[in-house]
Amino acid sequence: MRFRGPDGVRRAAVDELPVAPLDPDTLELPPPYELLLPVEPPEVWCAGVTYERSRDARIEESAVKDVYALVYDAERPELFLKDAACRRTVGPGHPIGVRSDSAWDVPEPEIGLVLGEGGAITGYTIGNDVSSRAIEGENPLYLPQAKLFAGACALGPAVLAAEGAPSVFEIRLRILDAGGRERFAGETSTARMKRSFDELAGWLRRDNPVPPGTVLLTGTGLVPPDDFTLEPGQRVEIHVPGIGTLVNPVAPAAELMRASWT
Repeated sequence: MRFRGPDGVRRAAVDELPVAPLDPDTLELPPPYELLLPVEPPEVWCAGVTYERSRDARIEESAVKDVYALVYDAERPELFLKDAACRRTVGPGHPIGVRSDSAWDVPEPEIGLVLGEGGAITGYTIGNDVSSRAIEGENPLYLPQAKLFAGACALGPAVLAAEGAPSVFEIRLRILDAGGRERFAGETSTARMKRSFDELAGWLRRDNPVPPGTVLLTGTGLVPPDDFTLEPGQRVEIHVPGIGTLVNPVAPAAELMRASWT
């Protein structure tokens, strides 16, 4: 984990905190301490349609249904660039965005692979691949617009070293409204993935100069019902035992754009 204290200095050593031991489930810090991005990846990539639930949701939403069934069963996975230089990626506690030209938006809770030299998996973090189901559903060629916008990705709260990490991760999602009422909750396991972490990382680095520190998000198996959409004022919580809880409020992407210009 990385944090910033009241002196504004960024730190990474937990034992530097003059506070009580952290809750290992959340890694939540008391004010005025602030959790930062645990890693600032030069690139963030995503793998899609790696869970059967994700395949089914994409088929239901899409005007071109066969595309997603073919990807799920193919040897080659779907891979796409989500961000570069952290222009669209935020850390714990910072707002994720929803597009002004989309009426159907969802979080996508995922395990993120932190890649080192040669594309080796060196650690794991939590990722939120915020997406517009409305835009992607119109046409698969609209995928970049469905996936890339201000606040479209969140990472954190920590990186779990690959050495000694579990082979299977449990992922839990909660979405709360502005009043703290639960709008959606669900859980899944990476045991339900069709493809392995090593397989996805291998395809990403094939003939592709992936810089060290890159994060590869590995797909989601948690999809809210079709009548749900993310709205400003809501809060998304993604919990993975051993890594912590990634918490982000929701805001209009256009508002985040304006804030980045000031």
